[in-house]
Amino acid sequence: MLYLMRHGKTDWNELHKLQGRTDIPLNEDGRRMAQAAHDAYRDTHLDLCFSSPLKRATETAEILLRGRDVPIKTDDRLVEMSFGVYEGLANSFQIPDCPINILFQDPSAYTESIGGAETFGELLARADSFLTEMVLPEVHKGKDILIVGHGALNSAIICCLKQLPISAFWSNGLEQCKLLRLL
Repeated sequence: MLYLMRHGKTDWNELHKLQGRTDIPLNEDGRRMAQAAHDAYRDTHLDLCFSSPLKRATETAEILLRGRDVPIKTDDRLVEMSFGVYEGLANSFQIPDCPINILFQDPSAYTESIGGAETFGELLARADSFLTEMVLPEVHKGKDILIVGHGALNSAIICCLKQLPISAFWSNGLEQCKLLRLL
């Protein structure tokens, strides 16, 4: 089985800031969310957890798996999508004609980097590489795997596995600290 989870809440989530690769930790609400997930999913069998190396994801994984003998391995391919110069920008949707909004509002039209932001092609390539090299071999051995990641990264994983077009990139939004079974 393959499971996917998005990290718990951060202060930047509450401020509606684009986090991307900026390493923002969980806030108290995020830690409570991770603890609630720990309690809710304690009986879900897991053999291995892969996590983004960013604090908000690793802390979520650590709280979720506290008291369980499940190794957590970080991989740089699981970092969030880079939003370039727009990281830290609050409420981009309230800014008329903010260029980065196309990434969210019309993903199929986002074909070139804007302000140094990662492209979908780059994001999908690293997600696919990670799945092919690290996850699918373990799943084929019968292992139960969890990936703790981020909104865009998790959407990329879902798109790779379900072979969805870029136009459907955001169609599988994953709530924070909710477990999604993929395989």
